[in-house]
Amino acid sequence: MRLTKSSMEPSSMTSKMWNSFSLKQNKKGALKTSTKFRICASSNGTINRMEDLLNLDVSPYTDKIIAEYIWIGGSGTDVRSKSRTISKPVEHPSELPKWNYDGSSTGQAPGEDSEVILYPQAIFKDPFRGGNNILVICDTYTPQGEPIPTNKRAKAAEIFSDPKVVAQVPWFGIEQEYTLLQPNVNWPLGWPTGGYPGPQGPYYCGAGADKSFGRDISDAHYKACLYAGINISGTNGEVMPGQWEFQVGPSVGIEAGDHIWCARYLLERITEQAGVVLTLDPKPIEGDWNGAGCHTNYSTKAMREDGGFEVIKKAILNLSLRHTEHISAYGEGNERRLTGKHETASINQFSWGVANRGCSIRVGRDTEAAGKGYLEDRRPASNMDPYTVTGLLAETTILWEPSLEAEALAAQKLALNV
Repeated sequence: MRLTKSSMEPSSMTSKMWNSFSLKQNKKGALKTSTKFRICASSNGTINRMEDLLNLDVSPYTDKIIAEYIWIGGSGTDVRSKSRTISKPVEHPSELPKWNYDGSSTGQAPGEDSEVILYPQAIFKDPFRGGNNILVICDTYTPQGEPIPTNKRAKAAEIFSDPKVVAQVPWFGIEQEYTLLQPNVNWPLGWPTGGYPGPQGPYYCGAGADKSFGRDISDAHYKACLYAGINISGTNGEVMPGQWEFQVGPSVGIEAGDHIWCARYLLERITEQAGVVLTLDPKPIEGDWNGAGCHTNYSTKAMREDGGFEVIKKAILNLSLRHTEHISAYGEGNERRLTGKHETASINQFSWGVANRGCSIRVGRDTEAAGKGYLEDRRPASNMDPYTVTGLLAETTILWEPSLEAEALAAQKLALNV
């Protein structure tokens, strides 16, 4: 997109402008910053000089790198980050120093004792700065070394380090749905302000200026994830216009949560540059519109081996007995989404079925035919914490054992022959 002198005043982007939005790659492979969308200056030359500095390759002049420390804020869904200089490139988070931040400014600590400590846990390549610069997923602790209440990773890491769980090599494939909003008005991208598009039907995986809104953001995010080393496996436009999905996995154990959170961070940064608002609200628009979920596909070693369908059915039985515990941890506002309509099950009733997208747990036709495979938990909301959801699935299906009486009653209710 070219900026003329008359276009230097800041303005919100319309859906038609998305045909011109792109993130280019420099010779190092880093995504070129879309400065032209965000910087107001007196001349195009000033903007070009700013872009030159933002995309400057400093590696010929210093061994130092920039590490962007990323953590989850006090709401449980917001991502925060800050940068520091590291003396040389690193390959493992254990090579990085711990750091701290003001937890009273993120809703995670009182002002009189505000220091929260960041523990580096996973490293990804930085697609914005390129070179040897990195993104660092961290979790959060008190100065005494105790996980703070919003640190869900610590509990998940404990579950995934249990020998029984390790032996089952749990795989996760997470389908993250999200909605793009026009700035200032908090209305979906591509929708007339204060109005509605045509009914759902043509938008899912659709193509065309009247059906697909925000494709360049989705594509830019896809490439950024691949560059960073995130195990992204696909993306598509969703049922509601302005809504998209990306998939991460299969990932093993704690890695699933690390990769989803880093992918969410990249998406926040890309929408920030584009001047578009990202929301993970599970029901951003009330009425006859699909909500946004985070369906979680899951399997264990026993499920993937011959005879695994019986193991899957036993896992479903366990999940039915802990339905309330799972629902309470599967995302805020999920009751607005899980209504029994729009490809969801009722939040109050557990159900399962083969190829049924109106159930709590769906089993694919291929799994049924092969007698082994995986299950899909369709209950998690788009704003769920992936550490919590993946940890709960492993705990309930591998570590937790119901009483014989409860198991028999649940099997009868669900018509499971286990």
